Amino acid sequence: MEDEDLLYRPVTELAALVRDGEITARELTEVALARIEALEPRINAFTHVDADGALAAADAIRPDDPRPFAGVPIAIKDNQPVQGLPLTFCADLFGDFRANHDANYVRRLREAGFVVVGKTALPEYGILPSTESRRNGPTRNPWDLGRTPGGSSGGSAAAVAAGMVPIAHGNDGGGSTRIPAACCGLVGLKLTRGRASWGPDLGESFLVTNGVLSRTVDETARILDLTAGYEPGDASWAPDAPEPFATSAAREPGRLRIGITSTAALDSVVLDPECEKAYREGAELLSSLGHEVEEFTPPWSAPGLLELFSASFGPGVASTIGFAGVVAGRTPAAEDMEPLSWYMWERASELSSQYYLLAMTQLQAFARGVVAGSAAYDAILTPALAERPVELGVLNGVTDDPAGTFRRSGQFTPYTAIANTTGQPAISLPLRQGDDGLPSGIQLIGRPAGEGQLLALAAQLEAARPWAERRAPMVTATA
Repeated sequence: MEDEDLLYRPVTELAALVRDGEITARELTEVALARIEALEPRINAFTHVDADGALAAADAIRPDDPRPFAGVPIAIKDNQPVQGLPLTFCADLFGDFRANHDANYVRRLREAGFVVVGKTALPEYGILPSTESRRNGPTRNPWDLGRTPGGSSGGSAAAVAAGMVPIAHGNDGGGSTRIPAACCGLVGLKLTRGRASWGPDLGESFLVTNGVLSRTVDETARILDLTAGYEPGDASWAPDAPEPFATSAAREPGRLRIGITSTAALDSVVLDPECEKAYREGAELLSSLGHEVEEFTPPWSAPGLLELFSASFGPGVASTIGFAGVVAGRTPAAEDMEPLSWYMWERASELSSQYYLLAMTQLQAFARGVVAGSAAYDAILTPALAERPVELGVLNGVTDDPAGTFRRSGQFTPYTAIANTTGQPAISLPLRQGDDGLPSGIQLIGRPAGEGQLLALAAQLEAARPWAERRAPMVTATA
């Protein structure tokens, strides 16, 4: 068994190897830690590696451990608390703060037997779709070290694409799981609003959902089965699925009606030809699989949409900055953060409660219109990105033009935030390997609370065009 191939295996296979005694949990964890040590200097995917804690957890796992993923390494994005590990949001203001508890989502992963090997990088406070914070430096895409792995879950995506870990946690408030999945050739599912708990710290989140970056639809479905469901104190939650998501993913989806559009929700978006190729190829493949595919005019073009979205997204960022200020014991100041973060903090501070509530009401009305306007379709196909993974430095929070940088980020990723606004599930799939050698993804948006059908459709596409065996050239050259 070659070590460099081991962590590219599905997590179900890795768990079976540990369960059957073919490899110990410690040996598997050591392989992950060795890969991290070898590749991290060039990729910079991690903010913290907990080798001692991971090995201690692995040593407690025996071959007969009944947990479904006992001994499998995983990394957690550095915006979720993991007991005893740093929690920084890649922001200087957090200093050396360490969490004193696990997030509910992390707790469920641990209860399933996953071994946490460390925390992964994000842009400061998770604002941008490129992972290159002042505190942690740029995270590099294993497919091209001069380009972004996406964001905000860019560290997790880079770690999986490089074979440092077989799977990693991410979350998605405007595309932050789907964008890095598209940049790095992975599967990224944004859940239905309320599908997984945000406890114990939050009762709910309007925009953000937790999830994973994986290589296959089956792995994503199985993790969803572990992490979905109500936790005491949740303010709201999605309805229970009629069957396990992994069961749904293994079913033939039947003949579905698919609406396709490359029309973005923002003005002046220019779709890269390679991104359009992936989108058109996805439409042709869906049609060849027997689905009813038709172009449609999307109901999401609206003046001032970016401003409305910012009225929800900005205060969420500001609340995290405020929490960092509490941790630091002082009022946040400009020198504590990148100019973009300071811009978001100031903008949120200037919003009146009346304006915020009005904007949220308008955003919810817009979302209702989008859901109603696309209700005739079982799924919507769009490009995942409007551009190829941008070069590092293009979207950096250390900028002289914060507002312009934020708008520029929308030109790169104009298709993903719609599903966060409506609360619908959406998935990014690495359908095509581009002519430029980089992954090229598509996005499918499902019906409200319809992850099961969406996963079945995604798995059908994966079976028709398998992608899990693709390897980044940087990793191949290293192996």
